[in-house]
Parts: sequence; structure tokens; C-alpha cells
Amino acid sequence: MKPYEITDSSFETEVLGSNVPVLVDFWAPWCAPCRLIAPVLEEIALEYEGRVKVVKMNTDNNSTAMNYHIRSIPTMLLFKDGQVVDQIVGAVPKKQITDKLNYFSYDASMLN
Repeated sequence: MKPYEITDSSFETEVLGSNVPVLVDFWAPWCAPCRLIAPVLEEIALEYEGRVKVVKMNTDNNSTAMNYHIRSIPTMLLFKDGQVVDQIVGAVPKKQITDKLNYFSYDASMLN
């Protein structure tokens, strides 16, 4: 599943109410680094399907970013159980993102 767009009105349901960790990409169409990281997030969304939800929020059209003090984009917030557990700022390497996702999406039942 590709990352999909969420809005202020769907944020609570899609992110805060999710039963899996959620990576929220705060972005804007005019942001070159945002466009640079988009294919990486598409790969991650496919690789982590079912374990992590990857969503995008356009900061030009939504105000939720202000609630989380987003000052530069791209900024990705990782939510688990409705709480921010990590933040990634900038167009970073894929491994930096997946290392954080692996830590927060760890499932002890996979050991059995």
C-alpha cells in the first residue's frame, strides 16, 4: 500500500486511533526535499504493510502540523498508541527511517 493523504479531519482516526504505529510525513508540493523522500516512503509503506501505516499530510492545506510544532519540512513523526515516539527531520537515508520503524514496530510474538 502506498502512503496516502490524510487531513486535519481524518488525523484522529487514522493516526491517533491506529492500532499499529503510524509514520506521518508532513510535506508540501513545493518542497524539493519532500519530493526527494517520497519514493523512499513509498518503498517503506510496501515493506512495512500491516506493521506500520505510512501517511502524508500536506502542511499547506492542514493545520495539524502547527499542533506538533513542525517548523521545517519534510518532518516525519512516528506515532505509537496515539503518542509521538520519534521525529525525523529532513530527507534522510532510508535506513535511518527503517531503523526507527524496526525499533517501534517490534513484535515479540515473531520470536515464537
